[in-house]
Amino acid sequence: MGPDPAPLRVGITGHIHLTPATERLIADALRVELRRISDRPVHGVTCLAAGADQIFARAVLATGGTYEVILPAPDYRSVAIGPDSRDAFDELLRLATRVVHTGHRRSGTAAYVAANRELLRRIQRLVAVWDGEPGCHAAATDRTVDGARQRGIPTTILWPTGARRATATE
Repeated sequence: MGPDPAPLRVGITGHIHLTPATERLIADALRVELRRISDRPVHGVTCLAAGADQIFARAVLATGGTYEVILPAPDYRSVAIGPDSRDAFDELLRLATRVVHTGHRRSGTAAYVAANRELLRRIQRLVAVWDGEPGCHAAATDRTVDGARQRGIPTTILWPTGARRATATE
């Protein structure tokens, strides 16, 4: 017998603002999907944004896998991660097998687009937590899905029945 084959490299893209009930639905759906697409633990690739990315990182760990993080810019934690979510972000960042930087100095659309491109460069499959609605900026979920499809990367869209995005007050 030869060495074990390398784990399937799976990326995540998806919505940040999800209701608590939706977060639970997505966590369950991600665990099922990760087991469906690979008979062995996967290696995830994530930007570790709030919402879908962090749920994905936890699902990868729960199914025995590992993950790496692509940070858009050095200020990403303070700019994009809310104060109440920073402890969870720090813990997930600490558990990553590798942290990759885009080279952008400041967070913003250009850095997020670069991070999404780097994510697509590193994966064999993409999972998108997406309600199917078009995004409003160049780094939106739909753009990453389009980029994956243009590159021929198999993509699974997850949006379980009953899922919904959170409003600013939720």
